[in-house]
Amino acid sequence: MSLVHVSDEVQDALSEGRPIVALESTIISHGLPRPNNLTAARGFEDQIRVAGVTPATVAVLDGVPTVGLSDSQLERIADEDVAKASVRDLPIVMGKGISGATTVASTASLASLVGVRVFATGGLGGVHRGASESFDESADISVLASTPITVVSAGVKSILDISATLERLETLSVPVLGYRTNIFPAFWLSESDYPLDWRVDDASEVAQIMQSRDALGYRHGIVVANPVPREQQWDPTTHDRMLEEALATATSEGIRGKDVTPFVLSYIVEHSRGESLAVNLDLVSHNIAVATDIAKAWVALS
Repeated sequence: MSLVHVSDEVQDALSEGRPIVALESTIISHGLPRPNNLTAARGFEDQIRVAGVTPATVAVLDGVPTVGLSDSQLERIADEDVAKASVRDLPIVMGKGISGATTVASTASLASLVGVRVFATGGLGGVHRGASESFDESADISVLASTPITVVSAGVKSILDISATLERLETLSVPVLGYRTNIFPAFWLSESDYPLDWRVDDASEVAQIMQSRDALGYRHGIVVANPVPREQQWDPTTHDRMLEEALATATSEGIRGKDVTPFVLSYIVEHSRGESLAVNLDLVSHNIAVATDIAKAWVALS
């Protein structure tokens, strides 16, 4: 019996060499409010299928890592209070026989394990502000250093230390490709203050880079930084004001270390009156569109 359960739909696509795009489940369980989360999850999968690609949403169900969820399984992840399971948590939720929503790190790990090569998410995790004291750094970075999967994201959230995140990715030899941009995006915003060394202008370029990486025998992932379209980004003035307010509130309430980021994220979602959430949905959809193109280009090249 395989350690990871693969749905019939995903297994057929793998066997026949058809394009597949993985999706995380934490965005469903922890990133979006109910009942919008289930509607969004179904919409993301529908968008992938309409593009002629197979969706592979990843989660742990009753202790079984699963790549490719049925609609009833999507409902469970959306409706039940499930654990947030990163890579370090996978053996625990499996051993306990409980369900868990996978993060970017654990989704990348499980998807790659069964042969899925392209993954669309919202924003990548990174180095947190104040990490020199808290040592708080997302497992997304370390997992991508040893997992051959291509992740399409809108950069990292602007509440993180973007400069330090890019430095860590460079140190770990994880390529960062700007998709039709020379500037690293900042999740809700199309641009950060940080230029990128490498730009790609179409999906076939990404597929060729993936092929060259494989030919060299390297095992690291590839980050495709895909900015949310400028007309869909959050208003920069409102974004900056909200971020300052959230950080100041965290300081005044004595919130420090690894607790700062979840507090700031919750504060922004609560006080932005739905603006940040709307941008979240737009950028995930935009990332899915790029990921489906890459998945198709990869299959054509392979």
